[in-house]
Amino acid sequence: MFDHFVVSVVAAPLVVLLAVWLLADRLRPDLAARAFAWSAIVAAVSSALNLLSFALKALAEIPAIARAGDWSYQVVLDDTAHVPWVSWFSFAWTVFIVAAVIWQVLRHSRAMRSAYREAELLGAGGEVVIVPDQRVDAFALPGKPGRIVVTRGMRDALDETQYAAVIAHERAHLAHNHQRLVWLASLAAVIHPALIPVARKVKFLVERAADEHAARELGDRGKVAKAIGLAALAASARPAVVNGVGPLTAVSAAPGVMPGRVRALLGPGQVRRWQIVVPAALALGTLIWTGECVYDLFELLALASG
Repeated sequence: MFDHFVVSVVAAPLVVLLAVWLLADRLRPDLAARAFAWSAIVAAVSSALNLLSFALKALAEIPAIARAGDWSYQVVLDDTAHVPWVSWFSFAWTVFIVAAVIWQVLRHSRAMRSAYREAELLGAGGEVVIVPDQRVDAFALPGKPGRIVVTRGMRDALDETQYAAVIAHERAHLAHNHQRLVWLASLAAVIHPALIPVARKVKFLVERAADEHAARELGDRGKVAKAIGLAALAASARPAVVNGVGPLTAVSAAPGVMPGRVRALLGPGQVRRWQIVVPAALALGTLIWTGECVYDLFELLALASG
């Protein structure tokens, strides 16, 4: 079974990371964000399932459990005798993953409930709400309905065209549910640390996707590049907060990536699509390999019971 550990737990997340490095900036950003967010979560879950299989194998190696299950613990133990550490290492990692995922899910649920409440408390003022805050920020607040929150400082810092570009950018976040893609990639990074750079790239890609949406809506990539550049320069170091809820997808978030966003808007748009098959194939292959790992575990226990 050790080959499954090597492929699913070690190799597959690194291959996804390599694919992101090679392809993310060659694809249309909206397609790339979806492809790599889902590829990351598939690779992470597959890795976790493989770890769980080895964790169950570790329990099956305990003589008392083997007697209760009526199998030979020695046969189970011999399967990875050349790497005796792998089963209990996987058990410890599985326990960590379960705790980390529970914490992340609870944290995300609290944030989303707060976002929905804040969206409702903003009243019936329409899609865009301007709040009396002199700090410079704008962000999408998911809810039912979702809202675009703009501070007075942001509104005063931009002219009409620039303001329209910012609103179009934030509207894209709401329309395409970008927060879900960011959440999926973040969860994948919690499960497997090798996917942390992938999560960061997905955050960048959803910002790029929103930029391109705004450029299509305004019909001028240069104006959108200028608008987001000016917004970032004017933004305060601390983002605006509405009744205790910070931005989930803010125009001024992650200022270090702003030069890349502006540079991409000033260049030609990416139109490649066929390369999307690469992350899709990686995800499918990882799922198939994980299924084989689970099958091999049952086959090993059947052999031990013989």
